[in-house]
Amino acid sequence: MAGLLDRIHRTGRPPFRTLPPVEARRAYQASAEILDLPRAALPRVGELRIPAADGHQMPARLYAPSRSPGLPVLLYLHGGGFTIGDLETHDSLCRQLALRSGAAVIALDYRLAPEHPFPTAVDDGWAAMRWLAEHAGELDLDGARLAVGGDSAGGTLAAVAALHARDIGLKLAAQVLITPGTTAHADTPSHHLFANGFLLEAADIAWFFDQYIPYHHRGDWRFAPLNADDAEGVAPACLVLAECDPLVDEGLAYADKLRAAGVAVELELYRGLTHDFIKMGRAIPEAMAAQTAIGDFLRASFTT
Repeated sequence: MAGLLDRIHRTGRPPFRTLPPVEARRAYQASAEILDLPRAALPRVGELRIPAADGHQMPARLYAPSRSPGLPVLLYLHGGGFTIGDLETHDSLCRQLALRSGAAVIALDYRLAPEHPFPTAVDDGWAAMRWLAEHAGELDLDGARLAVGGDSAGGTLAAVAALHARDIGLKLAAQVLITPGTTAHADTPSHHLFANGFLLEAADIAWFFDQYIPYHHRGDWRFAPLNADDAEGVAPACLVLAECDPLVDEGLAYADKLRAAGVAVELELYRGLTHDFIKMGRAIPEAMAAQTAIGDFLRASFTT
């Protein structure tokens, strides 16, 4: 991991925080899959649109490892600090999750900040989850076996989607939270310990937060799910965390919150790795191990 970080540093890539958001998105799209596994061929890949609560038609992409009808579904919400990322940046990862879980994966291109600040991304994720529960059959999928997942900011969105599902009586099979953010402020010990030199830096986090949400709203549980009143009754969770990640402490704290509420939790902590390692399968074998662990968790969750 240290050698990989050194090679990344020597590329001289400008930090996203130094670019206007539109340029940061282009830069991320150009680099996001360099370390990812090659895009796996799947029997079924298709584009679709999912309506947001305000009528906006959100682009989405369906990945299925077979053409069998009635596959279970994982709604996937990509990372990128609520500001960058799209269907292309996470295409390889979604293909791997479909292959390893045996489930269909639907990746959502939710709206990004600063053009669409908090809580637009939250509302878009919730709308997509509800739509899939009701309309998955139109895609030959099983909306009664539905999970939500995401990485980084997408992990935050998935966590709050699982809480919302509980609140509206929608039974999810599982939630998959990969290196999620869960606290209102970047103030845990790991934020200080890994503030610089570990891929996701403190200045990047501050920039993403500033694009997405005003400081005085950051205590809202829809941004910081650790602030939710309770987590009782939410879907079983798989948390995938990296030891050398500013977000690791809040991921561990959220796992504790879920367990304290009686929620089944499978926690995978990968030692010596940084944020975003899940998308480094060409260089980091643990990325493939983590993807397999998620796939196994989903297979078990969809069959219970």
